[in-house]
Amino acid sequence: MRSLILTDLHANWEALEAVLSEAAGSYDQILCCGDVVGYGADPNRVTDWVRENVAAVIRGNHDRACAGTEDLEWFNPVARMAAEWTLSELTPGNLQFIRDLRAGPLAVSGLTLVHGSPADEDEYVITLHDAGQLVKYLTTPLTFFGHTHLQGGFQFIGDKVRALLKAPAALATFELEPDTWYMVNPGSVGQPRDGDPTAAWALYDDAARLVTYRRTPYDIAKAQRKIEAAGLPPVLALRLGRGE
Repeated sequence: MRSLILTDLHANWEALEAVLSEAAGSYDQILCCGDVVGYGADPNRVTDWVRENVAAVIRGNHDRACAGTEDLEWFNPVARMAAEWTLSELTPGNLQFIRDLRAGPLAVSGLTLVHGSPADEDEYVITLHDAGQLVKYLTTPLTFFGHTHLQGGFQFIGDKVRALLKAPAALATFELEPDTWYMVNPGSVGQPRDGDPTAAWALYDDAARLVTYRRTPYDIAKAQRKIEAAGLPPVLALRLGRGE
């Protein structure tokens, strides 16, 4: 089974559309680690697509916030404004779909999907120390996660944890080694934060045991114009061009 792994779409249709165009024909199913909405200006278009095409998807923290089920007290003002706007924009059907998204971990096709970490869906897993605390929570040799918007991940060999090399902008493929466990972050489709503004995603071929990181250029200016036209905070448009 070849899986297209997506996370942190954040209602960015231009980024998602470009990824789908580049990935066409290279996968059998689509899996998503959450944050379908929030920040971007196309919550309904992206949610419609997810409902029709994604085999398995879990919720992210922005999904909860945009569905009106999360206390926004802990969100920064920009994220809060985007969540409130998204809640007002979602159609009744899409709002119910986002509200009904289940929390990770979710086991599917021999791997696990989480948003933040297998221990806490809101946890940011960034450092080796962060990852090292999670060994006892891993239930499958391969876990895909998101939330950080950083393409990369971790390799667990015995009691040692190593960082996976960050992918170059074009392509990076590695083979899963025996007796080794992995946490892999495909990076954010809709709002990368690693200094590279191109949309981030991954492919996983379970028969070949290969994970491939990918980056895809998209029409950032168009996505920015939509954010501005919606009256969302301008910083949300600016950060797309900076990959931050």
